Amino acid sequence: MKARVYVTLKKAVLDPQGKAVGATLNRLGYDEVQSVRVGKYIEIEVDGSDKAKAEKRVAAMCDALIANTVIEDYRIEVE
Repeated sequence: MKARVYVTLKKAVLDPQGKAVGATLNRLGYDEVQSVRVGKYIEIEVDGSDKAKAEKRVAAMCDALIANTVIEDYRIEVE
């Protein structure tokens, strides 16, 4: 079973990396870019066939290590 984890900074947290990417895209002529937020994408292969159990275990992994829940949010997709 594959779990996909998307980690993003919370909306209230400043994103200097996203600001730098956005500013550079504007300088390169991509004037339509208004803002950029940078995050992480992680794939985790887990054993088992119980989707709910896998999602719960991956959430525990995120809380323990993958995401800094003080400043980051995460979203999990399991298939």
